[in-house]
Amino acid sequence: MTTDLDKTDRAILAALQNDGRMSNARLADMVGLSETPCARRLKRLENDGYIDQYRAMLSRSALGLGVVAFVYVRFAVHDRAVATRFEREVQAIPRILACHNVSGSADYILQVVARDLDDYGTFMRDEMRSLPGVTSVESALSLREIKANGGLPLS
Repeated sequence: MTTDLDKTDRAILAALQNDGRMSNARLADMVGLSETPCARRLKRLENDGYIDQYRAMLSRSALGLGVVAFVYVRFAVHDRAVATRFEREVQAIPRILACHNVSGSADYILQVVARDLDDYGTFMRDEMRSLPGVTSVESALSLREIKANGGLPLS
């Protein structure tokens, strides 16, 4: 529970959201602790599940992934087994960065990357439309990213 976090715990989490590779010495200095208590707190935060994982943020442009699309997926029939198969297959497709089961006119919203519009069109035709349960897809192409991966609020 976030109510179990004190000001120092929140400072540790905020610092790590900005730089997950910082040394314990630097982290301790940033939050006003000596290294051993800082390491203990960090270990507790990891063990208590506040930190899911550490990872590198890769550059889409350096990797040649110039297109970001948000895909609204609709099902005609809402069958749990079909939805489970859809979700399993979506998880196995690397170019689908995120998938959310949502309320509203769509059943799922996916964030997808592609090299260019031709690559995206091929993906839509050959993979997206053949996923289990999919009867309709609508795309919204990102024109410009304003904010990404901003971290979770800790207040």
